[in-house]
Amino acid sequence: MKRILLVEDNPANRRLIGDHLRRSGHDVTAVESAVEGIHLTSSIDFDLVVMDIQLPGMDGISATRALRAEERTRTIPILALTALAMRGDRQRILSAGCNGYASKPIEYKEFLRQVDELLGQAGQSQGPVQ
Repeated sequence: MKRILLVEDNPANRRLIGDHLRRSGHDVTAVESAVEGIHLTSSIDFDLVVMDIQLPGMDGISATRALRAEERTRTIPILALTALAMRGDRQRILSAGCNGYASKPIEYKEFLRQVDELLGQAGQSQGPVQ
């Protein structure tokens, strides 16, 4: 069982995505803010962070950069969730340090495939999942 941190401000999305991850056999901790997620990573070892990009306060890109700046969290794979689908958004998000990108509405089979792939790479040199 892998430990996943889900950072998602929308309660319905948080519940739905969390349920899909739990049904896939993962231990999920869900929070609604980037600040809360960053705080948890200082004391809990997560195998993957699923990060909404459009969050109130600190956005997911800023949170990703903060996680990448810390020795403890630098290698945790991060899968971005976003409704941003404009030209260049995917590359901008991956360039910020995310290892994967899933656009909303989520196609769950593809999303879970990306989760499994990123979990398989955990602790290795992280590059983007295509």
